[in-house]
Amino acid sequence: MPVLSREQIDAFWRDGFLMVEGAVTPGQLTALKADIAAWVEESRAHKAPFGPPTIDGRPRFDMGAEHSAEKPALRRINNPSDISAAYRAVMLDARTVDMVADLVGPDVKFHHCKINLKLPGAKTEVAYHQDFAYTPHTNDDVVTALLFLDDIDENNGCLTVVPGSHKGPMLSLFDGERFTGAVAAEEETRALAASVPCVGKAGSVCLMHTKLLHGSAANGADTSRGLYICVYTAADAVPIARNPMPSLNEGRIVRGKEARFARLNAGLVELPKQPKSASFFTVLGQDSKQAAE
Repeated sequence: MPVLSREQIDAFWRDGFLMVEGAVTPGQLTALKADIAAWVEESRAHKAPFGPPTIDGRPRFDMGAEHSAEKPALRRINNPSDISAAYRAVMLDARTVDMVADLVGPDVKFHHCKINLKLPGAKTEVAYHQDFAYTPHTNDDVVTALLFLDDIDENNGCLTVVPGSHKGPMLSLFDGERFTGAVAAEEETRALAASVPCVGKAGSVCLMHTKLLHGSAANGADTSRGLYICVYTAADAVPIARNPMPSLNEGRIVRGKEARFARLNAGLVELPKQPKSASFFTVLGQDSKQAAE
């Protein structure tokens, strides 16, 4: 049975995003938050990105340059489903997966996941971009499920999106030959003027089309802002660039069955430059914490 109503499905395709409350059970949310708390506590002992490493050898945990033992700034956990039973269970079988199937299914494939965390006092920002530019596929039936790990409002660095921008052009993330990971300054100015905040209670999810223009400001509050971000695709959407965050579960069918054919959209696709650091925040000019001080 569908999880989303016809009205919700129509709203997603009209606006490029959809907010849904109660995307995970209270028990699932409690388990996810417990792991976060443990990882934040562990980060206090580190002065540089640390492991266990991802399957391409990069540190799994990344902190902003402002990080300290007294005031941690853990900002990224790469593919937590590879190391956490709680995150793997939600990635595979939470209501969010059924919602994605309602949008692009019935055959759904997992691509990658991550946690973007903004602790109080952290300086992490996300410049405006479209996810498809980082993870291009043969078609754009690709949905990012951003699960709220905390209550999120306009003060603690909420996601902001430009409704309907998924229907517009793909914007370059290059400045000349340099990959910046963000749209040009004039495009960001226009995006900020047209953007709306995505706010809600912990356990809510924002389902976002891969071509929706979005970003977020730094956390200006004394409360944490965590997102568990899982990217899913229609089974017949095939990557045409290397996964920026390869996972043990990459390509796993989470609903339905695998595809025999790849479905192709016509047109040119600009290929990204994949980050070699612990997270893409360094591409945006936000350095990681370094051991030498």
